[in-house]
Amino acid sequence: MMKLMLIVLAIVAISMLLLTVNIWLRGGEFRSQHIGQSKEMRRRGIHCVQSMDAMERKEKRKQRVSESR
Repeated sequence: MMKLMLIVLAIVAISMLLLTVNIWLRGGEFRSQHIGQSKEMRRRGIHCVQSMDAMERKEKRKQRVSESR
């Protein structure tokens, strides 16, 4: 049981070391993961859910609703 724990601990330590090296080689930054900041998503007209919801609500406010019976 102790041998297994040491093996798992070694794997986690090596993974953390490799992740640190990867971050260091990239200049300490990750690219943004937000949909709205992706060039390809903007080109396709895809926005984050909150932005799309706000746009839909804005469009619906402009439309008049007829309440005649």
